[in-house]
Amino acid sequence: MSQVDASIHLDTSLGYLLKEASSALRTAMEDVLRPLGMTVTHYSCLELLSQRPGLSSSALARGAFITRQSMHVLLQQLERDGDVTRPAAPTVGKSLPASLTPQGRRRLASASAAVRSVELRMLQHMTADEQTAALQSLRSMILGLRNDRP
Repeated sequence: MSQVDASIHLDTSLGYLLKEASSALRTAMEDVLRPLGMTVTHYSCLELLSQRPGLSSSALARGAFITRQSMHVLLQQLERDGDVTRPAAPTVGKSLPASLTPQGRRRLASASAAVRSVELRMLQHMTADEQTAALQSLRSMILGLRNDRP
């Protein structure tokens, strides 16, 4: 009876390549955001607030891939810096939904342009069809992992 090769070969492992791509993307994003006084997490929070106004801090944390505690600290910093505002008291339940200030929108516009330049650089050697196929493949991988969670 032959044994199945269960070892991971890094040069052909999709998981490893995804992690390597993720790391390279994060480094490139940090490089363009640092001069703007932002981190990837800072940018992610502003982008989420822009595209999905009224998100709770828990939902923001999930969307930015950080803990609720880290998001709480980040929102306090963004408030102090004048990029977001939150009501003094909850309007419904316990949530204090944040919203972008005009300054936050201006800073986000600069950051979004910088991040878009990184994405364009990342995709420069792919055709439109390859980009579409990559998006579909990544969505399928995410769905597979979320649906098959033990």
